[in-house]
Amino acid sequence: MQRYTILWADDEIDLLKPHILFLEERGYDITPVNSGTDAIEKVQEQSYDVVFLDENMPGISGLETLNEIKTIRPAMPVIMITKSEEEHIMEEAIGSKISDYLIKPLNPSQILLSVKKTLENKRLVSEKTNMSYQRDFRQLGMAFGERLSPGEWADIYKKLVYWELEIDETENKSMADVINMQKDEANSNFAKFIMDNYEDWINKESDDAPMMSHQLFRERVFPMMKESDKPVYFVLIDNLRYDQWKVLEPLISEYFTVDTEEMFYSILPTTTAYARNAIFSGMMPTEIMKKYPNLWVSDDEEEGKNLNEPDFLEIQLQQNRITDKHSYHKITNPAAGKDLNSKFNNLDNNKLNVIVYNFVDMLSHARTDSNMVRELAPDESAYRSITRSWFIHSPLFEMLKLIADRKARLIITTDHGTIRVKRPFKIIGDRQTNTNLRYKHGKNLGYTDKDVFTVRKPERFFLPKANVSTTFVFAIEDYFFAYPNNYNYYVNYYKDTFQHGGVSLEECIIPFITLTPKNA
Repeated sequence: MQRYTILWADDEIDLLKPHILFLEERGYDITPVNSGTDAIEKVQEQSYDVVFLDENMPGISGLETLNEIKTIRPAMPVIMITKSEEEHIMEEAIGSKISDYLIKPLNPSQILLSVKKTLENKRLVSEKTNMSYQRDFRQLGMAFGERLSPGEWADIYKKLVYWELEIDETENKSMADVINMQKDEANSNFAKFIMDNYEDWINKESDDAPMMSHQLFRERVFPMMKESDKPVYFVLIDNLRYDQWKVLEPLISEYFTVDTEEMFYSILPTTTAYARNAIFSGMMPTEIMKKYPNLWVSDDEEEGKNLNEPDFLEIQLQQNRITDKHSYHKITNPAAGKDLNSKFNNLDNNKLNVIVYNFVDMLSHARTDSNMVRELAPDESAYRSITRSWFIHSPLFEMLKLIADRKARLIITTDHGTIRVKRPFKIIGDRQTNTNLRYKHGKNLGYTDKDVFTVRKPERFFLPKANVSTTFVFAIEDYFFAYPNNYNYYVNYYKDTFQHGGVSLEECIIPFITLTPKNA
């Protein structure tokens, strides 16, 4: 067991001998001094695991000693001890980044608790987290085999993400392989669930269908616009997975209260061209193609697939007889985000402001194309960390603060998620076959009909057919499609990249968050 070193500075140090013996019996090595000056000299000589510092000492005071110690060793934990309960002393000590604040008279248990909280917090939290997950592990595993509803699958996914984030915070991440294995098992069962139910959902042949992309505005956004006397800001962050939302939530919660955290299902394919266009149009792909052929962009066309979102939004508003003033903005770089923020006052008079942020999508593509970004984000944990870092310094965060200042309502959502692909799946297609790694469509696709979701009647899935024999094939779990030509190069290039378009918990089950400013 590790022995911790403690420097204890108090002008009445001799009276604290019983407390010192109590800690020494429990494995702590104590260095006692009776002035702030002596404490500073000791800290200059060596580092300690923690410093106990009396606030009221003759000569140099505890607060002055604290400032000197933090200058010499900024990361060293200091626990302030005082007889005084004056608020300004507490505030100054807390402002100097103390680890804890104890008020005399002290008792041994109080001291021991403070030490453990300061020095052994990570270990104790890690042990508790691992034990709690182990208890939940079996219960989660048993649930995969049951007949679950869409809502129950969403709850399972949320619980898996919860444990993934909790384990990610533990000291040695000893349970990381276990949670990853359980997520893989969950995705295998979820793929079967989608294969069995998706067609019934979108054809309205099931009473248990979840809310999906094309229903989002009609069922959630328009009702909020009617009930709110403030502008509604609809912020769509492309490719935002639920786990990424959870690492942004604490930052956003400083300014907003989360009213609802709801999950909805992306339509297939889980891509911008299909899922996001369905959100803004309120229609499935074939409905868009038939009613508005001039706005539908096929996979084989070079034109951007999401250039007509403002038109789709306009159409959906008109179809629902909504005449309120509204705006649409797409942000694809920091300069555009800053420009929108500088003109933010112009949005005040709109009932609905739609803002699409493309950063997370660009991050996933950059990670595929750039070795440097791959090294910065080698796994899900680092991918979340980069997302959080971007958000802290982004014009988007500044814009959310402006929305909070205006006391407006806020929606944060996305069009689909992504999954880190690991296993190649051989497929053969002609020149007309689309390039996406998670879904393919064409008339002469060659593949083994196993470990994929095959759609031979695209019309039943509201998917456009280039010809009568068009088939759609969706990758499931963590597979990605690879052609036999240059197979090894292709696999090495795309393995461990984040992709979307297929069937997985991460791609299909996505967050829809409503928030109210804390000052409202």
